Amino acid sequence: MTDRTIYKICSEADWRAAQAAGALAMSPDDKRDGFIHLSAEDQVRGTLDKHFKDKTGLVILTVDTACLDEGALKWEVSRGGALFPHLYGDLPVEAVIAAEPLAASKFSG
Repeated sequence: MTDRTIYKICSEADWRAAQAAGALAMSPDDKRDGFIHLSAEDQVRGTLDKHFKDKTGLVILTVDTACLDEGALKWEVSRGGALFPHLYGDLPVEAVIAAEPLAASKFSG
């Protein structure tokens, strides 16, 4: 995959904590799997439906892959055999080029 922009879904509280710390740490699900789960643009809706249904206070982070440490991002087979971006390490705040509430994003509804 060569997409330069990928997405992370997280809570508003986690995003505020990341801004204070300089990086988004792994969620409990991420820790269980050993990487931060991310999505390509065409995968975000499915990720929301499967993992975030009925959750509120979500933020969509737009991540510039060029700002990630070399070798930390891997595209690996996941849901339905599709390749998903997985980040092995914390997500640096400086790699996030946009952060918007889910309700205000193009992924709402």
